[in-house]
Amino acid sequence: MQKLTTATEGRGVGSWAVKLLGLLILLLGATLAAGGGWLLVLGGSPYYVLIGIALVAAGSLIFRLKAMGAGIFAGALVATVIWGVWEVGLNGWALLPRVLGLAILLGLVIASLPILIHDRRSAETAASATVFAVLAAAGLSVLALADRNFSFGEMPTESKTPLYDPALHQVGADWPAYGGTYSAQRYSPLTQINSGNVRQLERAWIYRTGDLPKTKWGAETTPIKIGGTVYLCSARNILIALDAETGQERWRHDPGISDEYIPYTAACRGVAYFELPTGDNQVPGDELLTGAEPCAKRIIEGTLDARLIAVDARTGERCPDFGKNGEVDITRGMGDVYPGMVSITSAPTIVRGVVITGHQVLDGQKRNAPSGVVQGFDAVSGVQRWAWDMTQPDLTGPLEAASQSYSRGTPNMWTTASGDEQLGLVYLPLGNSAADYYSTDRSEEENEYATSLVALDVLTGKPEWSFQTVHVDVWDYDLGSQGTLVDFPTSAGIVPAIILPSKQGDIYVLDRRTGTPLTQVQEVPVPQGGVEPGERTATQPISMFHTLRKADLTERDMWGMSPVDQLYCRIAFRRATYDGFYTPPTTDTYWIQYPGYNGGSDWGGVAVDVQRGLIIANYNDMPNFNRLVPRAEANERGWFPRGDPRLADDSGGAEGSGAPQLGVPYAINVNAGWRVPFTGLLCKQPPYGGIRAINLTNGMTVWDRPLGTARNNGPFGIPSRLPFNIGTPNNGGSVVTAGGLIFIAAATDDLIRAIDIETGETLWTDVLPAGGQANPMIYEAGGRQYLVIMAGGHHFMKTARGDYLVAYALPEKSDDL
Repeated sequence: MQKLTTATEGRGVGSWAVKLLGLLILLLGATLAAGGGWLLVLGGSPYYVLIGIALVAAGSLIFRLKAMGAGIFAGALVATVIWGVWEVGLNGWALLPRVLGLAILLGLVIASLPILIHDRRSAETAASATVFAVLAAAGLSVLALADRNFSFGEMPTESKTPLYDPALHQVGADWPAYGGTYSAQRYSPLTQINSGNVRQLERAWIYRTGDLPKTKWGAETTPIKIGGTVYLCSARNILIALDAETGQERWRHDPGISDEYIPYTAACRGVAYFELPTGDNQVPGDELLTGAEPCAKRIIEGTLDARLIAVDARTGERCPDFGKNGEVDITRGMGDVYPGMVSITSAPTIVRGVVITGHQVLDGQKRNAPSGVVQGFDAVSGVQRWAWDMTQPDLTGPLEAASQSYSRGTPNMWTTASGDEQLGLVYLPLGNSAADYYSTDRSEEENEYATSLVALDVLTGKPEWSFQTVHVDVWDYDLGSQGTLVDFPTSAGIVPAIILPSKQGDIYVLDRRTGTPLTQVQEVPVPQGGVEPGERTATQPISMFHTLRKADLTERDMWGMSPVDQLYCRIAFRRATYDGFYTPPTTDTYWIQYPGYNGGSDWGGVAVDVQRGLIIANYNDMPNFNRLVPRAEANERGWFPRGDPRLADDSGGAEGSGAPQLGVPYAINVNAGWRVPFTGLLCKQPPYGGIRAINLTNGMTVWDRPLGTARNNGPFGIPSRLPFNIGTPNNGGSVVTAGGLIFIAAATDDLIRAIDIETGETLWTDVLPAGGQANPMIYEAGGRQYLVIMAGGHHFMKTARGDYLVAYALPEKSDDL
């Protein structure tokens, strides 16, 4: 009798647990049925309402301790597996939210069978009848974690034409400019580190800058190397010189940047080197600095508070002959400039002794923002040689009167220019006019030059040609990537060319002498409508050479952590306005922008292996979920520009999220990446970023793969620590070497990796001490080849902040040295 009482009491406790499980399933089913009904009304999949009804039935029966509920639930999971495979095939990551949650619940249901079926034999029979559903779901989950659906593309069968032009490649022992040289190929001819020995790579030294912004961190720095010295700038523009072999500090110069001047990110992508001309064409190097005149060799940087600063490359002391006390204020003639509104975040470009700089104008603040004028300064004296203000073409020299000023709100060049010393041209990737998402009041000149590559004569500052990648841009598809100079084979012979990647994913190949496309560009009809009156533009220029852009989104591409997340995203997709990647902006509903404003290709640019004839392009593959917000509503929400006394925290929004766009009828609200509320996961299924090898001669994809593991990503911002290659958002670019390697970090997993350029296989990785949102660089010193990258993290990418410059090399006692 005592044994029976104990068993009954145990069954009673277990019964309440099973009832709670049944209630959970019932509530899940009710949620899916209600949301699924809404989705069905919107024209979406009927699956959710049907599976919701099934789960309501299963949960009700389980709550009543009826074994039939377990069978219905198992049947629902089997139906889900069949539906999921029908929708997305054996795409493991896409199946994960469809199957995994229900599979976990079924495991609990099976564990409840002894309560639901009171004799042991019947319980065992029921368990064996449902366990196949668990195995099917688990198998599909394993497929997801094994990344079986992410395979490399096939190698093309045609041979690749070598495109090596020695005149463009002065890298090797040195890395004299941000992109290697001002041709920006990001290619090193060094072979000491190669695919055969890269697994032996180890840290040679680590240097810490000591510059750690508490907010808005994101150094994005790529150092340069001249002779035996590495030169870099920290997040807030501290100039630093290091011994190239040991990483020991030689000097530092702090220009004293206040945090109020930080725009969205405390970033200094790089510095420039200039050597005064000599009669004997000496090769730059430390051995030539002894006894030289002060500042005969100098480092020039742009700062967050909009100054150009020149220091002696030997000592870090200011160059007294450059501007006033070694600095030039680039905001002269811009009128009122509130701190943080104008910042130089990219490395200057120096061609024929002229320092060319653009600047970042804080996005989304107001139509009457400071000018986007591009300026050229003498590299020795700092005197302004010219200024290009696109709406005032006759204003080419220094401003002569206090009453003169540059046009406000014009497109700016916030990224890095490339240059051709022989042609005397500098190539400017331009952004958009202030108020990125509204175009009605833009001038003819703005519509002509915005989101264009413009070639200026470096001695006069006058345009030689321009090529526009987006007509009347209202998507913030500004050109963020530095153009890359190559010699390109055509039917008429080798032509000097420039490769231009874009945020919408298209890659253009242009004659860099004239701007004429060397590969087909087709004007394609695009959707009309949106909030602005009249037709904006009937067509857009689409590159037929290559695009990084994927197919348009469908409801099946929606994702999340669970079926509820996925249902939320499906409903949002159906409610939004979406008609491909040039969907006109709207205000009554959200509209989907895909790719989002981070690309495609962003400031990391592309690398080119000129010997193999390969373009290496990493890219983002995420949508934005946007809405134009009427002015009255924006004011009610407190969206005002930086510097406006009505703004509570002086932030002015962040990366388009609540950006006021004062001066036009609408503010803009951007859900960058389109994240699910609460969990923070993305609505689009993985991958969210990738890396691709492209044949330079014909634009064919050689291989394509996701870039970035899930180790730092997970729901609610909790790192999953999973090493599986999901493909994450990425910021920063790559460097390629004659040793057959691609080195890249950029992803959100804090890893730097070496990839085989022929196959796309990862050969080596190392965990960086912080996020690697920067371009690596390569050089040689003391007989060793070094790989160097800045690990500063990035607040927008949610990677850990840091101040680490990390150098790698093969072991000193290696047989390869």
